[in-house]
Amino acid sequence: MASNKARAHFTLAGYHFNPDQVTQHLGIQPTSVDASGAGSDLNKPVLSSWELSTETVTADIDVYKLTDTLIKKLEPHKDKILQICKSHNLSPRLGLILVLSIDKAESAPEVGFGARTVRFLADIGAFINVDYQLSQRV
Repeated sequence: MASNKARAHFTLAGYHFNPDQVTQHLGIQPTSVDASGAGSDLNKPVLSSWELSTETVTADIDVYKLTDTLIKKLEPHKDKILQICKSHNLSPRLGLILVLSIDKAESAPEVGFGARTVRFLADIGAFINVDYQLSQRV
């Protein structure tokens, strides 16, 4: 049976922006980008995104530690994040993807966020999205 898996990511998403501009402004290399909206027409807006992600972990999942590691990378760039969000009308978000094992012997990881993470997200006006999935359909 598959074990639990988890990944945290910080995403800036919005319409009609080029993620390369975010990379240049922040000086942080993203894990992934989607520039779909960079050249989209105003009649059919398409989202673009810039994402910084942790590695996917499978053993001893500690959501607090996972998100704290990500926030520590972003904190020094808080003012720049606020500037780019304002100038490009971007939406900041912290995402957590949990793929839970259906093995009854495997316990589900505790999901929560430390004060440092909550403070940082509040300061930049971000929201949190937790996505639960099962390792296989039951």
